[in-house]
Amino acid sequence: MERGPVLTKRLAYDDLAAVARVRAELREMLRHWGGPGRTDLAELLTSELVTNALVHTDRGAQVTASLGDGPGARVTGRLRVEVRDFVSRHPTLRDRPAEDSTSGRGLLLVHTLADAWGVRAHGVGKVLWFELEAEGVP
Repeated sequence: MERGPVLTKRLAYDDLAAVARVRAELREMLRHWGGPGRTDLAELLTSELVTNALVHTDRGAQVTASLGDGPGARVTGRLRVEVRDFVSRHPTLRDRPAEDSTSGRGLLLVHTLADAWGVRAHGVGKVLWFELEAEGVP
């Protein structure tokens, strides 16, 4: 059975330049995947989770992006992105950040735009994840 591509990156604490590198590598991995706008959406949601991990924790993070198994995974597979950090405190989803606030929208974007998302404890720390279908969920 064909296995879809996987991207794994370990990111150092406070290395905000890593956000752009992860986006570029994800874009390359997804260059034949998904319908119009899906790669852009995947990049946006990934950068939100990566930025949160690097800004709000102090031990770096690990990003894993993978496409589902099976024939055609590179084109039509379900994308799953996981961002693991090493702080057990779970994030809080804000209903509505203040209009003049410069933060607090990242998790709301993931909640609103991903086909599925969640957070789970993982050893020392947690994993925030989201999934996107190649063509979107109606």
